[in-house]
Amino acid sequence: MTQLLSPQVQPPLGRSSRPRDAAFAGISRGSGIIVLFTMGAIGAFLLWKALPALRANTVPFLTSTQWFPDDPQPKFGIAALAFGTLLSSVIAMVIAVPVGLGVALYTSHYAPRRFAPTLGYVVDLLAAVPSIIFGLWGLQILMPNSIGLWRWFDQHLGFIPLFNNSQNIYTRSIALAAVVLAIMILPTVSAISREVFNQVPPGHIEAALALGATRWETMRTAVFPFARPGMVSAAMLGLGRALGETIAVALILSATFSINWHVTEPGGNTFAANIALKWNEAGNIGLGALIASGLVLYIITFAVNMAARVVVERRRDFSGAN
Repeated sequence: MTQLLSPQVQPPLGRSSRPRDAAFAGISRGSGIIVLFTMGAIGAFLLWKALPALRANTVPFLTSTQWFPDDPQPKFGIAALAFGTLLSSVIAMVIAVPVGLGVALYTSHYAPRRFAPTLGYVVDLLAAVPSIIFGLWGLQILMPNSIGLWRWFDQHLGFIPLFNNSQNIYTRSIALAAVVLAIMILPTVSAISREVFNQVPPGHIEAALALGATRWETMRTAVFPFARPGMVSAAMLGLGRALGETIAVALILSATFSINWHVTEPGGNTFAANIALKWNEAGNIGLGALIASGLVLYIITFAVNMAARVVVERRRDFSGAN
């Protein structure tokens, strides 16, 4: 009787009485540790390979725009590369995120049910197109056919430094590369956002409609608050793709090492495109300089992902997710 009345001994918190659950928890924990170890190993490897070149460099690495790493007195810096990478990626995000969210919203809540899967499938197919195809399309089709657009921006919005073009040449520009990047990241933003929109509880939407909200008010008050963390994640994944894109940008840009805010003028460069173009012709110091620039891109990408994680966690309370 005493044994029957005594309280049952519960397993310690965090431990499972089922061996399979414990094994699964161990595998999951080990996988996370492996990922963290791999990321740390990549960063350590890049730093180790870059240190000899950084020691030999004779100009400030972070602020210089020169790139002569194989000179007798090596001079190289990543200011122009960082500027081109961030500017082209930000412009691509400005174009792709609204379009991607609009496509996702249309396919999930507005399009006829028979038509929506086909439209979503077509947009997702863009992710399967190789980067070099996008680059060739931008070089051969988009560039000659967009000259009129960039000239219009110069003539009507030239008072804004971004659109001013004093050279009267409208090819191989940051703006052109940004448009190609926007098309490349569009399926990523659209696919993830569409899945998040589809997971909004139907009760939220029905409640908003029952209170007399219009279709747009329902989206704004019921769908967007719930889906905001997923929308942020989709945008950040697209930004990561834009930051690291190589071949398409290398084909389009007229690689220069200068900081130019006039995005419709020829010139500009990015980390990834510079590594692809300079790798085969670089000497020992040049290879180290390219690896050092890759390390900076690695840090920028890591910082972007961490910032996205912080934003998602802050918005989780407003999404209704646990």
